[in-house]
Amino acid sequence: MRVLAAILSIFINPQFYKIALTAATPLIFASLGGVFSEITGVVNIALEGIILMGAFTSVVFTYLTGNVWFGVLMAIVSGMLLALLHAWGSIKWAGNQVVLGTAIILLSQGLTGFLMEPIFGQPGQTDFVGKVDEITIPGLVKIPFIGQVIGEISPFVYIAFGCVAFGWWLIYKTKLGLRMRSVGENPEAADTLGVNVYAIRYFGVIMSGVFASLAGAYLSVGEIGQFKELMSGGRGFIGLAAMIIGKWNPVGAMLASLFFGLFGAFSNQLQSLQEITVASNVKSLFDTIPFVLTIIVVAGFVGKSRPPAADGVPYEKSE
Repeated sequence: MRVLAAILSIFINPQFYKIALTAATPLIFASLGGVFSEITGVVNIALEGIILMGAFTSVVFTYLTGNVWFGVLMAIVSGMLLALLHAWGSIKWAGNQVVLGTAIILLSQGLTGFLMEPIFGQPGQTDFVGKVDEITIPGLVKIPFIGQVIGEISPFVYIAFGCVAFGWWLIYKTKLGLRMRSVGENPEAADTLGVNVYAIRYFGVIMSGVFASLAGAYLSVGEIGQFKELMSGGRGFIGLAAMIIGKWNPVGAMLASLFFGLFGAFSNQLQSLQEITVASNVKSLFDTIPFVLTIIVVAGFVGKSRPPAADGVPYEKSE
């Protein structure tokens, strides 16, 4: 009974929900990146590599300049460049989008691992270089329970929700969003109506790089103030799973990301309970919960979620 009571106590602890929000934040960015790319018809599994490069770049430029927000800005630049590379191969040359995305992941892993020692003088992980401070909202922080969850939290959390609102508005309430959706569904028809299919797809993929790089920057200078090798930890793939569960809708992807964040936080809090003794090998098993959950949930949603009709299909303009 003590163990059950301890487990139930997790759900009435505001810290649990704060951890869930912070765990969901990079997934929200990643899933939104997936939405922007795939809604225009380009599969972008390179998100995992872009997240990793964003995390590394933000730490490098924070280390060199002492300004964490400049580090975040340069992370966005790195994300846009990698996304542009993926777009160039996928759109310009009609390359296999999965193969290109995998190549970018491997490039990011190799490059960040190689540059660690020349820049920081040590492999594996960097020292603390600087961290984005949490923001406190005076009126909100005084509200019982809610204030303990979101009254004092990383600004990246608010940025993530702001990006979701922006993404939903752009995709569903603007002419550009209508063109993005039409290109993802039927690029030939969109082309006959005068829509520049290539430009729209480039835009979608590059925007996906912006969002994914923000996920990376959050993981490093937004959360721990340092870079660790391979610290993206599969979040790009979980973000894509959230996108599928959310049916390629920014709000749906956000809700799915929050779902994964809750399970990640539950795994984290479960390991910290004094009533449960967790051996090191069992602890590693707990850490796999989000990934196992991803497999189970996505397996249940595949076939029920319909992707854009032209998703992953290269477009070649007919003469």
